[in-house]
Amino acid sequence: MKRTPKLLYLILSLICFLNSTSLQAIRLSSGDSITDSLRKIYSKREVMIKMRDGKKLYTAIYEPKDNSEKHPTLMMRTPYSCSPYGDGFDRGFYGSLNNYIENNYIIVFQDVRGRNKSEGEFVQIRPLLKEKKSNKDIDEATDTYDTIEWLIHNTHSNQRVGTWGISYDGFYATMSASCNHPALKAVSPQAPVTDWFRGDDRHHNGAFTLLQTTNFLPRLEGKNMGRGVISNIVKNDVYTDFLKVGTFKDIDSMVNDSTETMWNNIKNHPNLDQFWKERDVRQACYNLKPAILVTGGLFDSEDCYGAWETYKAIKKQSPYTELYLAFGPWWHGAWTRRDFQAFGNIYFGNDSSKDYQDNIEYPFFRYYLEGKGEKPQNNVSVFFSGDNRWRASNQWPLTGMIPTPLYLHGNGSVSTDMPQDKSSSSKYISDMGHPVPYTANPTTYRTKEFMVDDQRFASSRPDVLTFVSEPLKDTLRLGGPIEVELKVAIEGTDADFMVKVIDVFSENFDYNNEIKDRYNISYPMSGYQLMVRGELFRGRFREGFDNPKPFKPGKVTDVNYTLYDVAHTFLPGHRIMVQIQSSWFPIIDRNPQKFIDTYNCSIEDFMMKQNIEIFHQKGAASRVILPIVK
Repeated sequence: MKRTPKLLYLILSLICFLNSTSLQAIRLSSGDSITDSLRKIYSKREVMIKMRDGKKLYTAIYEPKDNSEKHPTLMMRTPYSCSPYGDGFDRGFYGSLNNYIENNYIIVFQDVRGRNKSEGEFVQIRPLLKEKKSNKDIDEATDTYDTIEWLIHNTHSNQRVGTWGISYDGFYATMSASCNHPALKAVSPQAPVTDWFRGDDRHHNGAFTLLQTTNFLPRLEGKNMGRGVISNIVKNDVYTDFLKVGTFKDIDSMVNDSTETMWNNIKNHPNLDQFWKERDVRQACYNLKPAILVTGGLFDSEDCYGAWETYKAIKKQSPYTELYLAFGPWWHGAWTRRDFQAFGNIYFGNDSSKDYQDNIEYPFFRYYLEGKGEKPQNNVSVFFSGDNRWRASNQWPLTGMIPTPLYLHGNGSVSTDMPQDKSSSSKYISDMGHPVPYTANPTTYRTKEFMVDDQRFASSRPDVLTFVSEPLKDTLRLGGPIEVELKVAIEGTDADFMVKVIDVFSENFDYNNEIKDRYNISYPMSGYQLMVRGELFRGRFREGFDNPKPFKPGKVTDVNYTLYDVAHTFLPGHRIMVQIQSSWFPIIDRNPQKFIDTYNCSIEDFMMKQNIEIFHQKGAASRVILPIVK
C-alpha cells in the first residue's frame, strides 16, 4: 500500500475518461476546462462534522446543483488527504466516478480522525470496539455512523448512503459496514487492508515486507511523516542498496522515532499476538446489514489477500449479508482505469476495467442506492487470466472445484502420480549474502510488474528448484486457493520457503502484431514463465503464527501453507511449473536462518549458509494441491 493521494487511481483514468461519452455528463461547452464544467453542475462544501465525543472531522461534500429530486450519497473516508482544500475540485474527482456524476450522486470525502484537517488522534488500523459504554468509546464505525447521520439531515439526500475505498481506504470501507446506520445501504471494500500480519502490506505469512514497508510507513506518521527513509537507502538499485544497509536495525536507526508508531509496533510484535489479532479486520465482519461488493486484483502485490479474505470472512460470519465478489486481472487499483488491457508483458484482453465499472460496480450501487435497475444476478464475477474470460457464479470457489494434488519428482517433473522412490530429494544452498531477487532487472522502487514478470531468471539460479509438467493436452483451469505441502530438512533452525505456481507458455506462443505494437511488447514470449501465484512463508510459523518454533536440524519436517486464491486457465501446449526458493529480496526481509529475533539481529547473523532439502519420495512426498474447476 503506497502513500499516494487517495484519488491517484482516478487521476490515472482521466485520459480515458476524456475520450469517453461521459464528457456529455459534465456538459462541456467550447473552451471550458474540466473543472469549470464540473462547477456548472456541482457545488462544493467543506464542513467540520462533530462526532459523539466532540471531535470534528473535515468533510468535503460535492453536491449536484440540480435538486429536482433527492440524491444518493457515495462516501470515501481516507487517511491520506481530501485535498485540494478550499473551493478547488480535485482533478481525480471524475475518471472512474463518471457513472455517479452522470446520475447526480452526492460525492463525499472525509479525512479520518487525526489526519490532515480532522481533529482527534490517528490510530493505524484502529480496532473495532465491540462494547461501547459511553460517547468516549469511538472507532471507525462510530465515526462513520455520526457522519452519515449528519449527511442525511444536511444534504439533499434520499436517505441512501454507500461507502467505498481502495487499499487503506478499503479498510475504512469494511469498518463502515459494521456501523449499522439504517441509511447505509451498500459498501464496496476494494483491495482492502485486512490482516497486516498474515497477508497484507506489512507481512506475508509472518515475514516482514522490507521494501514496501520501508517506503510507506515512515511517511504516514512519526518524525519522518511526509518524507520516509527510502531515499536515504536507494542510490543505485533496491537489491544492491538494501543489501548494503544490512539489517532492520540499520533502517530503524534511520527512522529513529521513539513515538508510538506502527513502525515501532512491528518490531515490538514479531509474532501474531493480541496486538495483531485485534487489528484483523475480519473481527468486524459479523452481522453486517448493508449489501457488500468486495473487489480485488489477481495480480495485486499489496492487498490481494485482503480482498479474498474479507469476502470469505463475511460469507462465513455474516451469512445473511447480500454479498458480492468481483476479481479481475489487475494490479492494485487498476480497475479504476477504464483503458486497462495489459501490464508488464501480459495482455489480458479488452475492457476488463470498463466491464467492471459499467456492468458490476455501478449496477450494484444503482440498485441499492438509487433503487433502480435489477438486483445483481450473479454474486461472483471473476476474470480468469490465461483465456481472459469473465466467469459468473453465485459462490466462490466455483461449484465443482476439485482439489487435485500435483507431486514433485526427483527427475524435475510434476505430475498427479505419487512418488514411488524409497529415497529421493532435491537440495539447494540458501545464502542470505546472495538472496534470490524479486525481479530480473535492477529497479529503484517496488514495481507492480514483478507480479507478472518472466520467471526464467529464477529458473537459472542454483538456489531455485524447478519442477515442470509435460505439455498439457487439454485446458486446465484453476479457481481457488492453492495448498502447499512440503517435506523439508534444513541445517539451521529457521528458513523461508517461497513456492511459485507458474504457467510456462508454449514454445510457439506470441502475440499478434497489433497487440505488440499497441502495448509496446517486444519481449520474447515463447516459453514465458508467468507467475500465476507465488508466496513466501516463514518456516518458524509452521505450527501457528502465534507459536513460532525452531526447526530441528536435519529432521524431516512438514511445512504446509496456503497460496491465496487464483483464477487462471492453462491452455493446451502450456506446462505447469513449480519453483521453490528461500528468499525473495528485498520484497521480503532476509531470514538469518537462525531462530532469533529478525528485527534485532546483526549483519553477522546473515553470514550463515545452509543446505535445504526438499523430499519427493514415498512416505515423504512434497506437493501442491491445485483447485481445478471445469
